[in-house]
Amino acid sequence: DAGLDRLEHKVLSVETDGEGLTVATRVAAAGTDSAMSALYRWTAPADRPGVLRLTLEVRPLGGWDLPLPRVGLRASVPKELDTVSWYGGGPHEAYPDTRAAVRIGRFDSSVDALQTPYLFPQENGSRPDVRWARLTGAGSAAGLRISGPVPFSLAARPWSSEELDAAAHPTDLVRGDRIQLTVDAAQQGIGSASCGPGVLPEYRLLAGPLTFTVDWEAQTG
Repeated sequence: DAGLDRLEHKVLSVETDGEGLTVATRVAAAGTDSAMSALYRWTAPADRPGVLRLTLEVRPLGGWDLPLPRVGLRASVPKELDTVSWYGGGPHEAYPDTRAAVRIGRFDSSVDALQTPYLFPQENGSRPDVRWARLTGAGSAAGLRISGPVPFSLAARPWSSEELDAAAHPTDLVRGDRIQLTVDAAQQGIGSASCGPGVLPEYRLLAGPLTFTVDWEAQTG
């Protein structure tokens, strides 16, 4: 009813200056009064050659009387980058209300092994408190490095969130030619509503102003 499954991103302005590129957008679903102002600032820090820094500033507009599933960024990379290394929570998945299931360390995994094969396809596989992550191809050092000044949550999947939500059985999930990434500044807890109560109040993600910075760096072998 809130339209979170049909959000549209409208570009309001694109500006450049001596420091970088700024894109102002409005994110909302048609027929609703609630929206998000999202400002993307792209810069190239002088002290980190080869790094493209993205700072996202989010501000809610209108009335938001429901929790959000996540706030962050989505991207995709070629399917060949199917090996993930990261420093953060692991080795298994965890969300704000299940963090006791992981420890902080350095881990390596294939994208396939990051998935939790629930019998009914649903949100899964996110790794919390990530300081940095690298996606590479098998046997290669070339790839993409993602990092940030504040830890984030990372998921890498062979399918999109929309495809995951639409699937009724694991066999409905079909691999595409891209790996889909979610890099989240904040997430709601998952609760146990599939077999019990929902999310506890302290793990609800409510709309509010947020600033999130992520550094993207292409690495060669």
